[in-house]
Formats: sequence, C-alpha cells, structure tokens
Amino acid sequence: MKNIPIPFGSESLSCAVPEQTDILAMAGSTALEACQDRIADSLAEPIGTPIFRTIIRQKLDGTAEPTAVIVISDNTRPVPYTGEQGILWPLVDQMISEGVKPKNITVLVATGTHRALTTTETKKMIDARVLDLGIAVINHDCKDEESLTYLGTTVRGTEVYIDRVYLEADIKILTGLVESHFMAGASGGRKSICPGLIGEDTTFIFHGPKMLADPNSDDLVLEGNPCHEEALEVAQKAGADFIVNVVLNNDLDVTGVFSGDLQKAHEAAVASVKKHVGVPYEKEYDVVITHGGFVGINHYQVAKAGSAAKKVVKPGGYVIIAADNSDGTNPVGAITYRTTLQLMKLIGASNFIKLICSDDWSFIPEQWQVQKWAELFEKIPLDHFYYYSPQFTSAHYELCPGIDGSRFSEGETVDLKVASFIAGSIADAAKRLGKGIDELEICYLTDGPYGIPVKGML
Repeated sequence: MKNIPIPFGSESLSCAVPEQTDILAMAGSTALEACQDRIADSLAEPIGTPIFRTIIRQKLDGTAEPTAVIVISDNTRPVPYTGEQGILWPLVDQMISEGVKPKNITVLVATGTHRALTTTETKKMIDARVLDLGIAVINHDCKDEESLTYLGTTVRGTEVYIDRVYLEADIKILTGLVESHFMAGASGGRKSICPGLIGEDTTFIFHGPKMLADPNSDDLVLEGNPCHEEALEVAQKAGADFIVNVVLNNDLDVTGVFSGDLQKAHEAAVASVKKHVGVPYEKEYDVVITHGGFVGINHYQVAKAGSAAKKVVKPGGYVIIAADNSDGTNPVGAITYRTTLQLMKLIGASNFIKLICSDDWSFIPEQWQVQKWAELFEKIPLDHFYYYSPQFTSAHYELCPGIDGSRFSEGETVDLKVASFIAGSIADAAKRLGKGIDELEICYLTDGPYGIPVKGML
C-alpha cells in the first residue's frame, strides 16, 4: 500500500491505496517571493494599458469625485483578498492615495447565479483595512431586474443585462483567479462580468446546452471556444478599465500576477496556467480516484473534478470522489441544480442531454453543470460512481447520481471515514469487475478539479 494526500477543504488527509496506483499530478509552480512587491510591479507595469495610477489620475481629471467599483469573486474561488498575498488592499490604497474617496468605492461580489455571501463570509474574505474604511461591499443579484441594465444583444443572440452598480461606476476594476475551466477554457478575465455580473436570463445562451456540447467548450481552450467567445463579447460591451488576475499553485499561493487589459492580461495568465496544470497520462484506468478540492464546497462545484476524471477513466470504469461539501446553505447546490440533477439521475445521461437540447425544453439555470456530469455518465454507468461527503445525509445521496459512499465510511473522524470510503469503494469495484484488487489499473488525480489530464504530454 502507499499513502496519498487528499485535499479536503482547507485540510489535507492521508489515505492508503494499492501499491500499483499511478499518481497523476500537474507540474505545479513556485510561490512568488515578496508577493506584495510583485503585485505593485504588476500595477506599475501592466499588460496593454497605462499604469494603474495613471488610469486613476485620468479619471480624476474628468470628474472631481469619481466612483469606483472593484469586482471580486465569491467564496467558491480561493482568490487572495486578504493577507500577505492579498490583491484588494493595493488597489484600494493606490486609489485613495490618488484622491478617490472611500465613500465612492464599492466592492462588488460577482456571484453570477450563486447565492449571496453572508456577512460572516464577507468579513473572512476581505482585507480588514478595506472594511475599516467603511467601503461598501455588496452582492450582485442576477434575479433583481431593477438592479440590471440592458446593453443589447450579442452576435449569438444573447440579451445582455449587466449589474447597474458596475456600469454606472467611473472606474471599473476586475479581479479574479485564472485556472482551467471545463466550459470556458479558463476562469478569470471576462468571467468576472460574464457570468459574474449578468442577469439570470443572460445565462440561457452563454451556458446553453448546444454551446456546451461543442467540443471546444473544454479546459484550456480559448480559440474557437463558443463559451469563452460569448463571455468576452459580453464583457467588452460592459467595459473594464483594469483587471488584476492571479494564478495559484496547489498550496493556494500566488505564482503569478497579471494586470492590465481585459483580454491581453487574461490571455497572458492563461498561457502561464497552461504550462503548469497539464497532467500527463498514457492510458485509461479501471478506477480513478479524485477529490473536490477547495472549490468543492457543494456537489455542483465538484462537477469539475468529475469532468477531469472522465478523461482518464476507461469506458465502463469506476470513479471515486471524496469532497468536503461545506456550503452551509445546501451541500448539493441550489434548487434548480438539485432538480435537474435528479432528472438526469432518473432518465439517464444520454436521455438528459437529448432532452435539454430539444427545442421544446425550457432552459433551467444551472442545468449546465448537470450536463457536464452527464458527459461523465455517458462514459461510465451511474452506478459506477462512488461519492462521499461528510455533510451529506441519506436525502442528499437520494438526489445525487451514483453510490452512497457513506456505506463504506467507518470511524469517528473525517480522515478515517474518507480513508475507509476509498478503500471500500476500490474493493467493491474490484468485486464487480471480477478482479483482485492487485489486478486493477488505478490512478489518483492528485490535483482533483485543478489538473487537466493531457494524453502523451511530456
């Protein structure tokens, strides 16, 4: 047997797996030294725009009291907004030093279709110095039509509604994390606006089933990716004066800061990500073990891990996922996600995809994530999927596809439960395959939803 580390929320657990298990990992990258200095350098040497201070001075020349909005990600992304690697305070500090008043600055949480952050969550995420200045922190609400402004339609016919607070600000700044994304190619950049600040109806084409069925709507693909192209067009309609995006490693340390133009700085960040997140593999496996990572606060987010596992599992093989679904609202996800997930479980993956691509189907928000799960379950049967979350009850397992992993979990502590879940799932898969455990071809995706398997990659 060999031990593997299982990232579980903010913790790391240790589990034993059979000796022949292949450990598949991305190359990774080294944390920046003197991170605050590197952030300052990025603001002073941006990509494709004047330096940040120059932009602020130009805005001040146009109006005595310009308003500013800084868009931040919600708590499903580990963007460093506080601490020694925090990117929020340097922006606020430079604006104030140039003459922008704190009362005219708003921090806007780009929730997209996700729920609003609680006050406790906000305080945990944001640099205390920002809150001490009395700077307003508000959540975008995609369902509040009164808070949205119509900007016309895209070439694909998407009706664009954007958060009014953002559009009316004199200074528009986007922040975020660039990592691989299983629909849009990569997160960050334009995604702070689309889907971060759009109206719910705007998601209907952006995350529509036919667009996501395009083979280019995949990890690390920008060119020809309709999801990326749509998001970029929407973001360009809304406009942005400056972006600050970071790239992180497995330890959630900043490895790169990319500031400047909405498109150019984002493309530079994506190029950096591509060098580090590819996971080389040569074959497909009977059993694939993975985890939900930091992002896996609910089952909805863990679809990213399922999408990565799909690339390396044999047709008809088995996938095992452990996840810390810590979202206190619901460990599965929102009601629209739970509803469509249950539908997919009832009618099967292929029938679900056919249904949502039908002209008679009425689009349901968050069906896109279920569609990505369905792509996994077109490759393996629903009952070849083992899932365990310590936050799940029997009712949650009833909603979700796959085998209730709690039947294998034993022990008093989470680490023991996860370890026994993985061991029990492997043993069950071996029995169903008619093989001994030592005969199984097994791999462990160390990086969970973050590493992207690339066959033959050197």
